[in-house]
Amino acid sequence: MDMSQHDLHTLFAQLGLDNDEQAIRQFVSQHKLPANTAIQDAPFWNQAQASFLRESLKQDAEWCEVIDELNTLLH
Repeated sequence: MDMSQHDLHTLFAQLGLDNDEQAIRQFVSQHKLPANTAIQDAPFWNQAQASFLRESLKQDAEWCEVIDELNTLLH
């Protein structure tokens, strides 16, 4: 069982992005999504990032809550 912490900081690290507080705020302010665009379909992800998001959501993985949190921030 995966006992690691799942929060925005670890999600950003998992996605290969800078994960300090300022970097997260900057990312969110620069990457807004239209209401009809799913987070995993956002044009700013590379293929690996989009696949991770898609598979995590599909499998209802432990990352889902924090992915939903990021989704809310981006919309």
